[in-house]
Amino acid sequence: MHLSKLFIPVTKNLPAEAKIKSHQLMLRTGMIKQSSAGIYSWLPLGFKVMKKIEQIVREEQNFIGAQEMLMPTIQSSEIWKESGRYDDYGEEMLRIKDRQGREMLYGPTNEELITDIFRSSVKSYKSLPQLLYHIQWKFRDEIRPRFGVMRCKEFYMKDAYSFDLSDEDARKSYNKMFYSYLKTFERLGLKAIPMAADTGPIGGDLSHEFIILADTGESQIYADKDVFEIEIDKYNFDDKSLEKMRKDFTNIYAVTDDKFKEEEFNKRVKKEKQIKTKGIEVGHIFYFSDKYSKPMNCLIDDKDGKKTSVKMGSYGIGVSRLVGATIEANYNNNIMKWPKSISPFDVVIIPSISKNNKENLEKAEKIYQELKKQNIDVLLDDVEENMSNKFKKHDLIGVPYQIIVGSKSENEKYEFKEVNSKSEMLSLDKIKIKLKI
Repeated sequence: MHLSKLFIPVTKNLPAEAKIKSHQLMLRTGMIKQSSAGIYSWLPLGFKVMKKIEQIVREEQNFIGAQEMLMPTIQSSEIWKESGRYDDYGEEMLRIKDRQGREMLYGPTNEELITDIFRSSVKSYKSLPQLLYHIQWKFRDEIRPRFGVMRCKEFYMKDAYSFDLSDEDARKSYNKMFYSYLKTFERLGLKAIPMAADTGPIGGDLSHEFIILADTGESQIYADKDVFEIEIDKYNFDDKSLEKMRKDFTNIYAVTDDKFKEEEFNKRVKKEKQIKTKGIEVGHIFYFSDKYSKPMNCLIDDKDGKKTSVKMGSYGIGVSRLVGATIEANYNNNIMKWPKSISPFDVVIIPSISKNNKENLEKAEKIYQELKKQNIDVLLDDVEENMSNKFKKHDLIGVPYQIIVGSKSENEKYEFKEVNSKSEMLSLDKIKIKLKI
């Protein structure tokens, strides 16, 4: 992509309404544009990052055997009345009526709808377990939307649902999701810690939030620093190992403020290992047994032919929220560096261009074409602008690698650098190797 053709409305001034780093950067680099309070249009740069996050989430869900589907954004109120949540959910739910006067709603979550789908399709334990997920827009009418995509009304979310015969089987599904979330965040370049959390309006008796540390986080967290040292790669993908993994994490103290008890914290965690800070929730998983299946009469035949309520769990990741969370974790001092896995481009070529000298642009164009042949996603800054402004702009955009074509370029070698690191002079062949690693 040539920068001159990219729809990227970069602004020089800091937006007054943006209070946190991610909101500021996303508006400045033209990743999003506010449509109305808490609702945003995703412009090409931001949309590209979000879709890369979505694909990683999808791959890790597929790995554990979850099956992708798609449910609608608009739901009937009837199934919510069956579960008892229609009146209990509160004003966050956007309630509407169709032209026949039927009560509908814009789904804030999908426990009711997936239960309705399951109960009409599965009748025997022989079809269990089942893990189903979709990635879809949600709407919650926040009373005070703020912080850009971190707390908005309309957001893009992966929500998954498990169906099992027994509590024991259900915990195995829970452990698979626990593992999947840790692997997902690892691939996104984020260190997310599972923490015991309140179940909130979803309900249930087992719940973990996945939290990344950030000064701008809304969650107060308390943890033993040892929880940050656990390596997920040492666990195998089998029921016994996954159960050990969850116990290893949950045996070390790590909770949000909803679960915090100072006396217990001081008793279980040595002073020198205590961490008290803020964090951002990037995922939340719940096991709630028959909270929805029982009132909605979602029954299956067990091994003895008796009717029993299916055991359920739900598992959410805010895909659009993760764009903001990744910025919060990586943006400092006007320099952003996207993790390679989700960067909008693999590399940017920055040539020094003037009205009287197009030689560097010609060299850059040749490099651009050669990299494209290698299936490297490259951005070419073909805009006539002084180099100081270019560097400032690309420090904000955050493509992790830069090829600078200017006065230092000679003997078919070019200045190559990783953002926030020293540059080195490399041949194009060596640059290709660097970018392919």
